[in-house]
Amino acid sequence: MRIYPAIDIKNGQCVRLKQGRFDDMTVYGSDPVAMAKKFVSMGASYLHIVDLDGARMGAGYNSGIISRIIESCKIPVQTGGGIRTMRDIEDRISIGVSRVILGTAAVSNPEIIKEAVKVYGDKIAVGIDAINGRVAIHGWEKVSNVSAIDLCKNMKELGVKTIIYTDISKDGMMIGPNIEGTKEIVEATGIDIIASGGVSSVLDIEKADEAGAHGVIIGKALYQGSINLTEVVNRFEKK
Repeated sequence: MRIYPAIDIKNGQCVRLKQGRFDDMTVYGSDPVAMAKKFVSMGASYLHIVDLDGARMGAGYNSGIISRIIESCKIPVQTGGGIRTMRDIEDRISIGVSRVILGTAAVSNPEIIKEAVKVYGDKIAVGIDAINGRVAIHGWEKVSNVSAIDLCKNMKELGVKTIIYTDISKDGMMIGPNIEGTKEIVEATGIDIIASGGVSSVLDIEKADEAGAHGVIIGKALYQGSINLTEVVNRFEKK
């Protein structure tokens, strides 16, 4: 299992949201690059970066910061937020992003997923963010009528190898991820599922591992110190 420390960027700052709400935001640092370096020094082997401005506005507002993180840290980075066209994907790949995460496009324009996978293969991942089993889009500000499990199956058919599954109701709440939903998607698709949202303890990581998750994304628990990154990387990535 891989551990993905999360860096969410808004207005150039390192932040965390509660349940995806932009009006409930905590700033954890003014320098995302320094935060990324800190995670690397603690043993991170892969970083998960979200451009929250991009997710909301549909453009790569923080691509300069992401580029500096890639240049400084020398480990793989996956990133999402506002990536909805082939040009957006090309822009991220060109600055050294290892895996590009498409979210809203999976619902609104599945053809681009098919094209992106054809061109970039396993450099393409899909972020499926759900609440009450339904997929949220446009920076979590709208909820579609598409079910998360059906969308995951559709993405597999299009050749997607990695899905980041987030239960929005858990995100930033420190109450544990949706293990049942994660397990259901793992069993339904057989592809790499990264669990996200609410990971707050080593026990949560254990449960995600038992559910068959390929990895977990950890945000608030790292910033608040309830999970020690070095310890969980050594335990779960090197077992």
